[in-house]
Amino acid sequence: MGDNNGMSDKVKSKVSKVKGEAKEQYGNAAGDKEKEQEGKQDKVKSDFQKKKGEFKDKL
Repeated sequence: MGDNNGMSDKVKSKVSKVKGEAKEQYGNAAGDKEKEQEGKQDKVKSDFQKKKGEFKDKL
């Protein structure tokens, strides 16, 4: 049976994804490759957090 921990990770996942998209778009528009890379890393982190939340929900 799942608990709120899985939901918390899913919410964090959404926040990281939005933050990553914003950084990536800003970096792309401003020509800031470092910021663009940070955005991509945040999106990868988002995917991990989502999977972690889904796993916790199955426990």
